[in-house]
Amino acid sequence: MCNKHTHEHHEEKANLMDHCCRVGRMERFLEPCLLLLLRQEPSHGYDLLQKLNDFGFEPESQDPGHIYRHLRRLEREGMVTSHWETGKAGPAKRLYKVTTEGNELLSAWTTTIRGNIGILERFLQKYQSIV
Repeated sequence: MCNKHTHEHHEEKANLMDHCCRVGRMERFLEPCLLLLLRQEPSHGYDLLQKLNDFGFEPESQDPGHIYRHLRRLEREGMVTSHWETGKAGPAKRLYKVTTEGNELLSAWTTTIRGNIGILERFLQKYQSIV
């Protein structure tokens, strides 16, 4: 739990403020990566899987199901929208797009990441001075 919110806060219905508590967790780094890619352009899940390589995620080591679960959760939370794209050859594919709320969450992630960079740099400096 973050230091800005009470336990009751975490029991309320999810909204944008709920997201500020989770943005500091590194295991959730996939979330801002997906949001940033979708801010750049609407994409299909498979395309996102390939583009995650830009952030150091290797496509062959990523579970597509994990990516799609993230996308479905983000959609339930109103951070992205999707629709079936059927006009092209081949099977229909979901096209995902970031929402205004998703852009706000991405901004919150950016603030947190900047803060974490400073903390990590101070940690590394301290480590270097000790070791």
